[in-house]
Formats: sequence, structure tokens, C-alpha cells
Amino acid sequence: MARIGRLVVAATGSALLAFLGGFIVFAGSITHDAPRTVEHADGIVVLTGGPFRLSAAARLLAAGLGSRLLISGVNHMTTREDLFRSSGLTHALFDCCVDIGYSAHDTSGNADEAKEWVDAHGFARLIVVTSSYHMPRSLTELGRALPQVALTPYPVVPRTFRAERWWMHAGSIRLLFTEYLKFLPSAARFGVARLLRQWDSHALAGGRPAEARSI
Repeated sequence: MARIGRLVVAATGSALLAFLGGFIVFAGSITHDAPRTVEHADGIVVLTGGPFRLSAAARLLAAGLGSRLLISGVNHMTTREDLFRSSGLTHALFDCCVDIGYSAHDTSGNADEAKEWVDAHGFARLIVVTSSYHMPRSLTELGRALPQVALTPYPVVPRTFRAERWWMHAGSIRLLFTEYLKFLPSAARFGVARLLRQWDSHALAGGRPAEARSI
């Protein structure tokens, strides 16, 4: 019994260290600014919920780095005119090339909303704009919904993270830890979806029909 107890303690300690180590890696990754150069994509998706996300996405659209912009997860109280004023775009560009999604209420919903938009336009490459701390979860959810679409992250780094001293701010630590806890199940779902797709591919290659699944 004593040996079993030591094994349990060791396993618990290892799991805790892995959890904390993962959090440190996760937190360290969110201080990186958006790349200075961005390759052209078919479309741009911005996930609402944080400051400066829309203006960053609008600049990419204005620079011609995508043909259309989807603003996903917009509050039903927010009008198209409100978004136009916040974007800084010209009327002509906003009217021709900006789509607004009101159906998403969380990151998984953003992915579903983006999938409908991508399918409607036949896009194969997307630039994803959201806050840096939200980017890992956004990419896993979008990657699960759009496995055949190339995703280019364009993170918006909050000012409190730019000095790379987030650990000195209780609010930043709380925000990052909460986001990390949300990221873990998203990553698990992404991993399961990827394994199931691989199993389906092997089944089809072996001449066996693959069962339909949904995650």
C-alpha cells in the first residue's frame, strides 16, 4: 500500500509539474507581436471581444492582404454603422468587402461561423486576428472546424503584456490562467478530431467505409 501511495503522489506531482510547465510556455507565447510581414490570404477573420482587434483586421484588409473580412461574434446590439466607425475603413471598402456574423457566442461558435463563411466563398487561406492570449484556443477551434484551410495568426498583444512582465499584474495572471484552462479542452478536442480524421482516411484507403462522426 505504501508503494502504491508513493506512486500516486509521484504521478500527481508529475501531472502538476506538466500542467504548470504548460502554463508557463502558454503564457510566454502570448507576448510575441504580430509578424511584420504577412502573406496574402483569401480572407481575414477577426474574432470580437477585445480592444484593437477590429482595427488591426481592417488595416490588413485595406492593405489588400485579403479579399474579404469576416467580423465574427458581433453583439446583436452592435450595428453595422457602429462597426464601420470602429474599423477606420472607407465606406466603399467596408460596404463591398466586410461581412458580419452575429451567431457566435464563444470561440467554438466563431469557428462554426467562419466555416460557413469559408465554405460560401471557397477560401483556402485565412488570416486570423484576435488577442494574443486568445490566439492558441482560436487556432485549435478553427483548425478543428477547417482542417483543410491554412491559418495565419495575426495576434493583437495587450499593452500590459508588451513589456513581457505579465507576471507582475494580478489581472494579467488571472486572465492568462483562465484562458489556459479554456485552451486545454479545445486542444484535446482538436487532437481527438485529428485522430478520427486519420482513422477515417486509413479506413477509406483500406476499402472500408468510414463512419460519419461529429465532434
